[in-house]
Amino acid sequence: MKSYHFFILIFLLSASLKTVANDDWKKLCEDPEYLHRSVKEVTDVMVHDIYSPPVASRIYAYVNIAGYEAAHYQDKNYISFVGRLHGLSHLSKPVLGKEYCYALAGVSALLSVAKSMVISEEKIRNFYDAILKDFKATGIPDEVFNNSIVLGGKIAGDVITWSLQDNYQQTRSLSKYIVNNDAATCKPTPPAYRKAIEPHWGELRTFLIDTAQQFKPVPPTKFSTDTSSRFYKEARDVETIGSNLTAEQTEIANFWDCNPFKMNVNGHVMYATKKISPGGHWINITRLACRKINADFMQSAKSYAYLSVVLADCFISCWDEKYRSKSIRPETYINKYISQRWVPLLQTPPFPEYTSGHSIVSAAFSVLLTSLFGESFAYADSTEVEFQIPVRYFNSFGEAAKEAAISRFYGGIHYMPSITCGLEEGRKIGEFICQKLLVVKHEKALHLAAIK
Repeated sequence: MKSYHFFILIFLLSASLKTVANDDWKKLCEDPEYLHRSVKEVTDVMVHDIYSPPVASRIYAYVNIAGYEAAHYQDKNYISFVGRLHGLSHLSKPVLGKEYCYALAGVSALLSVAKSMVISEEKIRNFYDAILKDFKATGIPDEVFNNSIVLGGKIAGDVITWSLQDNYQQTRSLSKYIVNNDAATCKPTPPAYRKAIEPHWGELRTFLIDTAQQFKPVPPTKFSTDTSSRFYKEARDVETIGSNLTAEQTEIANFWDCNPFKMNVNGHVMYATKKISPGGHWINITRLACRKINADFMQSAKSYAYLSVVLADCFISCWDEKYRSKSIRPETYINKYISQRWVPLLQTPPFPEYTSGHSIVSAAFSVLLTSLFGESFAYADSTEVEFQIPVRYFNSFGEAAKEAAISRFYGGIHYMPSITCGLEEGRKIGEFICQKLLVVKHEKALHLAAIK
């Protein structure tokens, strides 16, 4: 009898050890690198396809919201966006009794939405197929794998349906920006003389801010060609700094250029170079921060999603003002009224000057990133290394935001009020969204506790 009990004990112990071994896939599948790689792939495809900053912000928002929503079921401390974002009233849920890998569902949802929103759909599809093989290699059971893919697909479909109601498609057929004879308004600039892009972006449905006009900045400085006027002085300040840049100022301007489509001219030959967008740069900073603190999958998914909402609303707010004021760019004004030979360090973007989008986005990101990761968060920003621009080091997100903003002045593409007012607008948007998203105190405490 004792021998019988002994063999039963050995059998149960063996089965228990086998179960533990078979459950190793759970820990492997929850590796946040699956998420980081997926977001980076979306960024790379957007650089390849040359999306303008506002269009890129919309893509980031929908893909990262989808990823978060499909993954957040693994931890009840993370709250759905349903009922919190405008127009988002319903999303599919897991089926009771079925087992899921929510990290896989999140990646599946993210990439499925991305595939529907980019030109290079095949690039996303190939990456998706490759990362699914990586998940399979963890030993995840087939049933769990299939359940997770189905859930991710359903949530992706729901998010895509929601995205179709944001007025984006309708703005594709609206009128283009018309250049007029008003000397105060934006005109095409060298070398490509492209028409101003996305004049109706401010008409898109916002994600969390009440309306595009909620944080409307003060009007820009009144246009004047009088050499004693404030506007002339502001333009002269741009011309002066641009003509006397230090090596450090030049490096700062180039680091934060973030021009997705720079037209280069060499004699009679014109060719474009591609770089990351301003939003893409800050999304990359988010990844660097998550990696530095070893944030888990859900902490990372939450960071991407929350910051993408900030990003999208910032561009809607900014573009609303740009096409209300239609302010002339420094290059146009300086060449006509101050110096015909003056050329800005950075290529002037094809949209009105006021306010500075990079300033708004950077200020808003710094508010939310500080809330999530702490006040004195030092980091090395290697975002631009792949574009042959060296690493820069920052002691806080606020420090980086201020540098990003002033870089537009050094680059010669913004007057100073556009930068200072942009920083103020971005700060207000960031604080509003931070209050809305981190409304549950324990959620914020949970994230901050993880980084200490």
